[in-house]
This record gives sequence, C-alpha cells and structure tokens, in this order.
Amino acid sequence: MPCTTILAGKLATHDGSTLISRNDDGGFEAKRLIVVDPQKIKNTYKTVISHLHVELPDNPLRYTAAPNVTQTHGVWPACGINAANVAMTATETITSNPRVLGADPYVVYQPRKGKQQEVPGGLGEEDLVTVVLPYIRTAREGVIRMGELLEKYGTYEPNGMAFSDENEVWWLETIGGHHWIAKRVPDDRVVIMPNQFGLDCFDFDDAYGEGRENLCSADLKDFVEKHHLYTGRQGTFNPRLAFGSRSDADHIYNTPRAWYMARYLLERTYRWDGPNADFTPESNDIPWSFVPERKVTVEDIRYLLGSHYQGTPYDPYEKSAAFHGKYRAIGVPNSDVCGIMQIRGYMPEPLKGVQWFSMGGSGFTACFPLYAAVDSLPPYFSATKDTVSTDAMYWHSRLIATLTDAHYFQLLPQNERYQNAVWNKGRKLLCEFDEKVRETGDPALLEQANKQVAEMVKAESDKVLGQLMRIASERMKTRYHRGDN
Repeated sequence: MPCTTILAGKLATHDGSTLISRNDDGGFEAKRLIVVDPQKIKNTYKTVISHLHVELPDNPLRYTAAPNVTQTHGVWPACGINAANVAMTATETITSNPRVLGADPYVVYQPRKGKQQEVPGGLGEEDLVTVVLPYIRTAREGVIRMGELLEKYGTYEPNGMAFSDENEVWWLETIGGHHWIAKRVPDDRVVIMPNQFGLDCFDFDDAYGEGRENLCSADLKDFVEKHHLYTGRQGTFNPRLAFGSRSDADHIYNTPRAWYMARYLLERTYRWDGPNADFTPESNDIPWSFVPERKVTVEDIRYLLGSHYQGTPYDPYEKSAAFHGKYRAIGVPNSDVCGIMQIRGYMPEPLKGVQWFSMGGSGFTACFPLYAAVDSLPPYFSATKDTVSTDAMYWHSRLIATLTDAHYFQLLPQNERYQNAVWNKGRKLLCEFDEKVRETGDPALLEQANKQVAEMVKAESDKVLGQLMRIASERMKTRYHRGDN
C-alpha cells in the first residue's frame, strides 16, 4: 500500500499541537468519514483477508475513521481520533529484506486444501485501527497494545504506524512476522516516511530499561544478534540498516519523496541540489527525523502530502524539465484520503481533537477541518456510495482533481483559488466555533460546526467544478469558433 507519512512533535508545530498525517494511497477505493459508536463494537473481530478471529476488550471508546465504502477486502479505517483525544494512523507500508523475512516470515493465510485445515494469517492494514484505537488512552498505550497484538497474532505485511496524544507522538514499525520496534518522536522534531523502513537510531538500553523514548519486542536484540541482522559499524544502532532496504526501486519510488519533504523543511540547513549536494533524491541516509528550520503548520504538511516535486527538474507537469516524471510523486491520483490528525493540548477537552481531511486524488483537492468529539459526521462526508455523485465529498474531489490534472496549466489557477477558499473559510469556522464552545461550554456546537464545514466545502466544490467544466469543455477537440457561442 503506497503511502506517505509526516509526524510532528508539539515543539515543532506553530501552536504546540501534535500532528500525525498520512496519504492513504489505497488505489481508487471510495472512502467515507464516520464516527464509530462504541455500543456497536463487538467483542470479537474477524479479519477479511487473513480469516483471523481477534478477541477485543470491553468498554471501547468512540472513535472516528475513514473506511472504504466497499468492504470486500476489509474495513481499512486509515486514521482517526478517539474519545480520549488519542490519534492513530495506520499504516505506512514499509520495506524489509530477506535476512529478516527468512528469520521471521510473515504470517500468511493458508486456505483449506485437501486434508490440510485452514490456517489464519496475521493482522494487516485492513485491521489495525479497528483493533487498537478504541482501546487506548495515550499514544504510548497504543504502541504497547499494538506490540502485544503483533507478538500474539503476527502480521502478513510490513507496516509502520503512528500514535499521538496531546503530549507525545510515537512511531512503530513491524519487523518480519512478529517483531516490532518503536520510538517516541522528540518534541522538537518532524518525521518523514516514504514507504521505506525509517528508524535510523535506537537505544536498546532505554527500551529494556525505563522505555521513555524507545520500545520494542522483548527479544528483539537477541533476534538481531542470533540472525546477524546488523550491518552497521560500531556506535549507535541504526534499525534501518538491520531491518530495511536500499534497492534501486527505493531510489525511484521512496527516497526521492524523503528528499523533497526534507528539502522543503530544511531549505538552508543542507545543500539539496547540484554536484556537491549533501543529499540527493537517491540518498540512502536522509534523516528519519530532524528539527525544522521553522515551526510547521497543517498547511505545510498538506502542501507536502500533495506535492509533485514543484520547483525541481522532476516535476511531471513540467515537460521541459530534464527529468520530469522520473520519480514517484508524493501527491498521486490513487490517494484516497489524506488525514492530518491534530491534538491541541492547549484547548478544553472537546476542542482538542481536530481532523483535517482532503479526499480523492493528489494535491488538487481541498483540505478542511472537522471536530472529532462528535457522535456523527454530515452525510456529505459519511454517506458516500460506490457510484460517482457530487453529493459526496470523495467523488466531488475526484472529479475536480481529474479535470485539473488533464488541463493542468489552464485549470490550476481556478483550482488554487478553490483550495485557498476552503482553507480560509475552514480556518474561520474553526476559530469561530473554538470561541463559541469556550464561551458556552456546549460541546453540541461541534456538530453544528462540522455541518457548516460540510455546507461550505460542498458550495465551494460545486462552484469550482462548474468553472473547470466550462474551461475544459471549451478545449474539446470539436470546438469550432466561427460564430460558435
């Protein structure tokens, strides 16, 4: 599952909030945004892909999610925030290597065949938010619960996932079928993850001691030593060298995205271009985390998650660029939802969790805020069907993105004005309702706020779609200009 993740600690953001974000590049799967009622959560969960039964704890919390509309292959909830203002995004598909997978193979479903009974597989991306997010009250608890589930049931794929609360952000990566490793994101740092094993430093002493910044499966160090997994020299343990990859495919598909994101946030810290560059799009050692040159915003993160190497020779829309289209872009058409989960520790409880979403295709879609502490979301977001309709934000976005891509230079100005209008009006509504809820103490106003956001986004999307259709229609091949009005 190709995706891109950006994380930010509370001292790295402009307002002191924690941020975890990810493009869910699922492959043209229609998505909807929902709130899951804890009263409707069953005590046993059955996976679709791996035919596994998982027993769940009592007393789950309400949580938000962005599941697939058609659940033939499972729920795929993508991301969300629960009633304790803990956020989760899962998952970033990462990489591994044969040394790891030979020592701890994936737990793959085996169907019944002859006398051989069916053997369930492990957990995967379709399941992880569902079996973790309703049952945790801190980000650290998310790591611990996820680790316990991996050790018990295993996984059939390599995944990275993030957890956040108002104080901490944690990143966890799976290692083979049953092992895992996790690190707390330092408060003043940003993390970038482009479909590749990311962690580049780890402290086993802390992990097996107080566990303040590092956590892992109990036998991980023995596992590394037994199977001779580490290829680094003496010094700090670099998990990327032990568990990750450094292939030609990475240099086309993964590392260029890390290069572009780091280049944007560390513009003056390193040299990014030319023969004397500190890092190139194909460097294997681009840092997993770093202190950005300035405090980051939701707008910065959404820009990066919708980007396509603007201002570089690799922009696929610049046909005169020397290497246009050489590398896999960050904002791609098969991105079904981009979710930015913001936990604002400086706000009263009902106002802490804000979800910023854009839906249905690359960087040409609008980003809007929704309060998480609600019991339902407006039908424009939640009632998406599997057929195209402008009554659903997902399909509205897909239509707008598809037209903009097809007539990029002609339609980009209208698209940019549309995105800016939604940004500005979304921020205005957020400020207004933050103040109203603080003044009245009435959390019921959050439902009204989300309703007004839905009405605003639909109106702006209707407006720009009409503009784009008109301009694109005028460029159709059969257009004739002799008195043709």
